[in-house]
Amino acid sequence: MPQEDWQLALKQSLTSVRHLADYFEFDASELETVESRYPMRISPYYLGLIEHVGDPIWKQCVPDILELEDSGLDDPLAEEDFSPTPAVIHRYPDRVIFLVSGSCAGYCRFCTRKRKVGCADMALSFRELRDGIDYIAANTQIRDVIFSGGDPLLLPDSVLQDLLARVHAIPHVEMIRIGTRVPVTLPERITERLCVLLKKFQPIYINTHFNHPRELTQQARNACSRLADAGIVLGNQTVLLRGVNDHADTIGELFRGLLRMRVRPYYLHHMDLTRGTSHFRTSVKTGLQIMHSLRGPVSGLASPHYVIDLPKGKGKVPLVPQYVKRKGETLFIHAEDGSVVEYPDVVDD
Repeated sequence: MPQEDWQLALKQSLTSVRHLADYFEFDASELETVESRYPMRISPYYLGLIEHVGDPIWKQCVPDILELEDSGLDDPLAEEDFSPTPAVIHRYPDRVIFLVSGSCAGYCRFCTRKRKVGCADMALSFRELRDGIDYIAANTQIRDVIFSGGDPLLLPDSVLQDLLARVHAIPHVEMIRIGTRVPVTLPERITERLCVLLKKFQPIYINTHFNHPRELTQQARNACSRLADAGIVLGNQTVLLRGVNDHADTIGELFRGLLRMRVRPYYLHHMDLTRGTSHFRTSVKTGLQIMHSLRGPVSGLASPHYVIDLPKGKGKVPLVPQYVKRKGETLFIHAEDGSVVEYPDVVDD
């Protein structure tokens, strides 16, 4: 079968800092050690978004020597402890993560699974995928299956359709979610054929992963429009990254732009404690200040949950700015303009 345009583009991706040095001036030699430990892949499309060394796009996809100077955790969310089979992570009673792919169109330098994404031990066999489906089918409390990886949309259409069909046919599975970054890094993957395929398995939800306004290109808009026109509900999970998007103006522009693309901001993630990523981590104070700044100037539709995914698999916890103080039956509430408004309340018995 002839390869599709997106598959050809993926083959043309940069996987070596030596080749990246053909496009930008930097010392590639010091980054080869990083690349040998944590793989690099940059699609031709995403490469074209880099304007200069060290810009917000560069930082997300190009190895950094700081990745080797970190004492974080290889598996910060204890996913291995919650994996009854190699393809399944079961942390919450009613939902599971189904790991269907081991590779991505671009290897994010801040990835929670950077210990294995793009590596040989992330490649799942057909038997392991079937074992995962059997596990989901045998556990009737599972209502929500999240296709993840790697990137599920890097699977060929035929393989993706087979996996979706098998999961969709399980009576107690009520919905399927797909976590993907291809609208950001490889938008040509979102073909009309793919959208027709996905539409067969409603209700289906897709969470994208835009982190910076410069990723909201016309190609990305077109990709998201095709998905939305197919009746797929689109959300976005942004990671708060030092030197990339850790300013209120940047986040506000990103979230407003996403709404224009029919993508609802869903989560703003505080950086996980992943080994090799501490240089991206901001303070929680910074995240709370950004969330506070969104209230008023930005529509409530563009205000996601700011969350920390706790270590040891303890789950996501929302973090919110403190707006309310109580004195007796009176609340003192901080308004958007900075004033404090007294509000009468009742005291529960």
